[in-house]
This record gives sequence, C-alpha cells and structure tokens, in this order.
Amino acid sequence: MQFSAPIYILKRKARLLARETDAPLHQALDKVAAREGYRSWSHLASSKDNEHLAQDVLLQLNSGDLCLVGARPGQGKTRVGLTLAAQASCLERKGYFFTLEYHAGDVVDLLTDVGVDPRSAKSAVVVDTSDDISADYIIRRLSAETAPALIVVDYLQLLDQKRSHPSLDDQMRSLRHYVDETGAICALISQIDRAFDLGGKPMPGVSDIRLPNPLDLSVFKKFFFLHNGKIRLHKDA
Repeated sequence: MQFSAPIYILKRKARLLARETDAPLHQALDKVAAREGYRSWSHLASSKDNEHLAQDVLLQLNSGDLCLVGARPGQGKTRVGLTLAAQASCLERKGYFFTLEYHAGDVVDLLTDVGVDPRSAKSAVVVDTSDDISADYIIRRLSAETAPALIVVDYLQLLDQKRSHPSLDDQMRSLRHYVDETGAICALISQIDRAFDLGGKPMPGVSDIRLPNPLDLSVFKKFFFLHNGKIRLHKDA
C-alpha cells in the first residue's frame, strides 16, 4: 500500500493535528495512520519496516536464485516473505506465496499487516494455502506460467511432513533444478534453532538453521538472516 505522502510528511501532519486539536501526539499519529488505511501508527510503521527489509532482499536477487530467509519466531520472517512476493513486480515478476503454516483467513490478516489491500491482493501476489504443497506441487502449479515468477515458500521445515512427499533434500534439488531451468527465483522461509537465543550472536548464520531432517545446504545460492529489524546476506553454505 502506497502512502499519500512520505512518512516524514505524515509525521508532520500528525504534529500539526495534535496542536490544532490539543490531542496527545500518539492519538494524532493513529488518526493520520487511519487515514492511510492502517489500524494504528505502529501498524503503519511496521509495514514500512517490512517493505524496507523486503527491498533489501529484492536488490540482491537474480534469475535462478534458490535462497533461504531464516529467523527465530517473532522476528517477522513470514511478513517479510509475503511482502517480498507482493513486491515481485519490482523485478518484473509475478509473486507467489505458498504457505503450509497459515490458512486463507490468516493470510488476509497478514496481507493487511504488510500494507497490501486483500481486495486487490490477487493482482499483487498469488496465495496458495493447500495442504499438498511440496516442491512437485509448486512446480506443477507454475507449469502454465509464462511470466517470470518469484516464489516464496512458508516454510522449509514443513515441506516433508507428509510421508508421501519426497525427502526435503530431494525437494530442494528439484526446486534448484526448476529455477536453474526457468530463471525463476524461489525463497524458502526457514526456522532457526532455538539454541541461537543462548549463543549471544547478533545475527543467525547457516549453522543455526533448524534441520530436523538431512539437507545439503549447498543447494541454496544465498541465505538471508533476519534479527532485531535487520537483515544480512550470506552467499554460501
């Protein structure tokens, strides 16, 4: 969702509104945010943060990239991933968001949280919440797509929960082959092991990726790690 003015102008409007109405600044900020279509100023600000982080990722993606976006719970990795898919047009691509974590109703709320109008979301990003999501499912789903795709999958560790699906390692090799052949871009959202919380490091790394099942991480071309509102690129395993 585009703001009617740069955020510093919106803050200035809120300060003027607070003076004119003799209201607390936080109330004026919330009123200005409501006019922009957000629940509150904090909602507006977090949406902007998601957009900045997603832009940081977009600027470093190339055709054929299979990458991983990892973070601990509560760091906003799903919202960043959804924003990434919604902004695929910046790379002249169509965005797809496949999730095994959320139902359709949940995704509507998430779209609102990242500043995408759910009523027009179909034009911004294709959302798929099927229980059958796997690498083969994603590849079949995109088989008729003629435009370049930017695919976000939420999330890596859920892809081989069904015994009928290939191993996680086989699925990632299939996705790597698919993006190599088609020039698509695919980002896998990933959990980070909880031991990271006790390690004192400022940012997770490849060794912190949670791997309940074997996976050769060299299949990924790039790794992005998110923590405390910052994102960092790591290029290889």
